[in-house]
Amino acid sequence: MQKTDITNPNYFLKVVDCQWACPAHTPVPEYIRLIAHGRYSDAYMINWQSNVFPGILGRTCDRPCEPACRRGRVEDETLTGKRTEPVAICRLKRVAADFKDDITDRLPQAPEPNGRRVACVGAGPAALTVARDLSVLGYAVTLFDHNPKAGGLIRTQIPKFRLPEAVIDEEVANITAIGTITIENRRIGSLAALRAEGWDAVFVGSGAPKGRDLDLPGRAEGDANIHLGIDWLASVSFGHVSRIGKRVIVLGGGNTAMDCCRTARRLGGAEVKVIVRSGFDEMKASPWEKEDALAEDIPILNWHVPKAFVVEDGTLKGMTFEIVRAEYEKGRRKLVPTGEPDPFIPCDDVLVAVGQENAFPWVERDIGLEFDPRWDMPKVDTVTMQSSLPDVFFGGDAAFGPKNIIWAVAHGHAAAISIHKHLEGEDVSERPPPGVNIASQKMGIHEWSYDNDIALDARFKVPHLVKDRALGNLHAEVELGFDPELAWKEAQRCLNCDVQTVFEAPLCIECDACVDICPMDCITFTENGDEAELRARLKAPALNPDQPVYIADGLDTGRVMAKDEDVCLHCGLCAERCPTGAWDMRKYLIETAQAG
Repeated sequence: MQKTDITNPNYFLKVVDCQWACPAHTPVPEYIRLIAHGRYSDAYMINWQSNVFPGILGRTCDRPCEPACRRGRVEDETLTGKRTEPVAICRLKRVAADFKDDITDRLPQAPEPNGRRVACVGAGPAALTVARDLSVLGYAVTLFDHNPKAGGLIRTQIPKFRLPEAVIDEEVANITAIGTITIENRRIGSLAALRAEGWDAVFVGSGAPKGRDLDLPGRAEGDANIHLGIDWLASVSFGHVSRIGKRVIVLGGGNTAMDCCRTARRLGGAEVKVIVRSGFDEMKASPWEKEDALAEDIPILNWHVPKAFVVEDGTLKGMTFEIVRAEYEKGRRKLVPTGEPDPFIPCDDVLVAVGQENAFPWVERDIGLEFDPRWDMPKVDTVTMQSSLPDVFFGGDAAFGPKNIIWAVAHGHAAAISIHKHLEGEDVSERPPPGVNIASQKMGIHEWSYDNDIALDARFKVPHLVKDRALGNLHAEVELGFDPELAWKEAQRCLNCDVQTVFEAPLCIECDACVDICPMDCITFTENGDEAELRARLKAPALNPDQPVYIADGLDTGRVMAKDEDVCLHCGLCAERCPTGAWDMRKYLIETAQAG
């Protein structure tokens, strides 16, 4: 194996699993340490720099960082009672937002206008991110949205019991207050006409505004009581809908279905059922969303395929379903009828939440914008977010279909870089490198400037509002968040993955003290070899090829030091034990590039 190039910024970024997994690459361990020290405003600003919406995402993020968390794969189940759970990264993000001071004076202000104008179609998270990144460079950015207030799906489709409107208002205002940002309450009906207005660039962040329907018998006859989930949630959000029938069926297994069923419970649905064609574990909804629905007495019926809406004398009476099971052939799943009688489930209303689609009726097909005929989606570069029209960029759900807020933010950052480079006459495919700050944490021979004790605590639960009070108020926030004491305890569970073990071979005397003390047996001094062969003969075989083995050569014996990055605890015991200082603990603060 070749010597590891630790000067490559992506090497240690990948070792910080949570930050690597976050689409916006938020420096997670850094802000968690700040929370542990009560520095909530500093933690908030680190979040604000990369993910733009700390208070919003601290409540609603899909948490791709948490399945990647090192804690969930290195804990000893015999010590934790078989509860190997990741750090509550998302809810700690909310702590920074809940307990920060007034950060107004820490927000940037736009410089003198540079004379360039950018139009954003939509005012959701992707477009707001573009506006924030470009406004600080002097661009005049106008966001066009048909809704009266900015926020996009954040405001219209996430229930207030999950995300209070005041949080949205605050974080949108933090962006618009930068200056040179205008929001116009106007629906864009033609991309050609918009471009003809003379904008230097156009960003499309219009989301995936169309809910998928079900073309089943009885659909047209029962239309008055059959509602598309995302449209119904928006109607509730704007106050156009305030009640629903006593018996409600929600079709679908995603997060929108969970929002629909929980909202229905608060609007008078006494018997609300979620009915899904897949198994419980295959549902697309986040595990915690399913848990919250079940906690509110909402049953989830799996392996039920909708067959028909039953309508009698113009009134919806219920639905019939076919019971299926899953069979797998060459890795592909097929739903096969079990032969059981088709159940009839009575209801007064049905909420259809079986997916969302993009809709671009306002984008002309003869203006040079290439579409993928398979999906009727614009062809968008996955790195630059640029379309076949050099001045038109896409992001969020409008680019590649429905994902989540943090992906929209990442797309916004990428598009802002491209827009700036395009208008500067630069190659948009040449992406700027991240910023890296490297600092040793050594204070003395055996002292570090960070807390490297490994806590054995299981994950702490976020307090919830009492169920009766929660179901009685559509606007009462259900999750109460961590208080400072619980936040401190949860923060102690972080393994500080950004504080890296760095090895200097010329200082090593090959005494094996580090090998002896390593609690994970992840350090081996051995002869070099091919990666697959070397991985197999380490002191503890390195089984996860997705994480590298750190190789350092230059030892007097000709051997190499090999360390499995996958299971290292970053505890610093190797550096504490080393008599020559060959090991050091160095914090790698890596910030991904943004426009300008």
